[in-house]
Amino acid sequence: MTTPPADLPPNLTDPDADYLSPSSPVEESDAAILSPEEPHPIPGITAPVRWYDADRTEPYTRIVPFDSRHDTSVEFFFQPITLTALAIALSLLAYVAMTDNVLHEGKDKKVLGLYAAIIAFLTFSMIQFRDGPFIRPHPAFWRIVLGINLLYELCLVFMLFQDLPSARSYMVILDPNLGKPLPERSYAEDCSLTPSNLWNAVDIFALAHFLGWLGKALILRDYWFCWILSISFELAEYSLEHQLPNFAECWWDHWVLDVLLCNWAGTYLGMRICQFFEVKSFVWRGFRQSKGFRQKTGRVFKQLTPHDWTTFQWEGTASFGHYLTVVTLLATFLAAELNPFYLKSLLWMEPDHPIVIGRLIGVFLCALPAVRELYEYRNRPKKVARMGQHAWLLFATIVTELLIIVKWSRGQFPAPFPRHIKLGAVVASGLLVGYPLFKFGIPKVRRYLRRKGRVERKPVSKVE
Repeated sequence: MTTPPADLPPNLTDPDADYLSPSSPVEESDAAILSPEEPHPIPGITAPVRWYDADRTEPYTRIVPFDSRHDTSVEFFFQPITLTALAIALSLLAYVAMTDNVLHEGKDKKVLGLYAAIIAFLTFSMIQFRDGPFIRPHPAFWRIVLGINLLYELCLVFMLFQDLPSARSYMVILDPNLGKPLPERSYAEDCSLTPSNLWNAVDIFALAHFLGWLGKALILRDYWFCWILSISFELAEYSLEHQLPNFAECWWDHWVLDVLLCNWAGTYLGMRICQFFEVKSFVWRGFRQSKGFRQKTGRVFKQLTPHDWTTFQWEGTASFGHYLTVVTLLATFLAAELNPFYLKSLLWMEPDHPIVIGRLIGVFLCALPAVRELYEYRNRPKKVARMGQHAWLLFATIVTELLIIVKWSRGQFPAPFPRHIKLGAVVASGLLVGYPLFKFGIPKVRRYLRRKGRVERKPVSKVE
């Protein structure tokens, strides 16, 4: 008896089994059974991407244990301690609330109770919120950042339903020094270009410009985006100086000190840091594997650096979707830059007030993971089918701030927009609408007409 070839399937090696050779005749019923199955549709390739087709292994679409995805270098800080943290938080809460030495009877408890509620909420955020795209220095840190953003958004929603005098009275609860009108300073009193005027213009706000654009470069990671945003903000100051006198600056203050010196220096240093992390080789050796005091100390400081690095390529002219994303992000950043100027003017706060500084730092920390999530959502639709929580919440926060400003500004800025500002806004709006129309709309219409013409010219076979 002849031995069947070894590479045949198991069912073909049985001598009693009936099988068909490639040249065997096949009946119609057998062909239906033996025909290969249709391939399963692949979202994003052979089928549209739907919300339930997302890769649920992503850290911002599913809660996955941290130590199952990453090599934890300091094991103690990555152990699940939810019950321990709950016991410690409740013990501290009971001690502070029930000890007479800490809280005397008759003392005003509103502020202390408010702070306790905030700490309790942030404790829950640290333990129970989903992880974001960043894991350094620890995922819990970015959960707290998300919790702070959510608290701020809830406060904004509450303030949205208040009138301006009530909002100013609420701010006095947080700081009794508030609630007093403040004079607005103009920086365009003497615009002669002299060394003394240049030196007098260099103040704490110059450092704020430098640090601000250093942070924006780390967030956006794109030279062109930063330059467009820098010029757009200066044009916005020109457009709104009739409402806020501190936007009135000399021409050399706008374009020399701000754009060419402070903004450029911050952007350049930020992009150099991005390039350093882009080419850096990330090797995460565990704390126990590090030998000697020097290596262990260095490993602790490396915990404050990124775990990995993603280079952003926004490609705003690649498609209409990319263009819309870039324009929306640009408008959101401009609103985030202008909102604090209006809020501090309406609520009578100094520029160096802790609430104003805290808001700027908070928006910076929230924007780091938010822009990363937006980039992943826009450029990797096969892998990320929904916008991340940081991006969603930060966008809602900026829009809520804008709604508050529009509501409270009624009657506060009676000066009308100058005619040249209106004309400039019309031209800018026309360019924003006209460019995608000529870049994406007209070519798409031409392709549609060509396809339609080919179908109409296709000869029709005669039926005999």
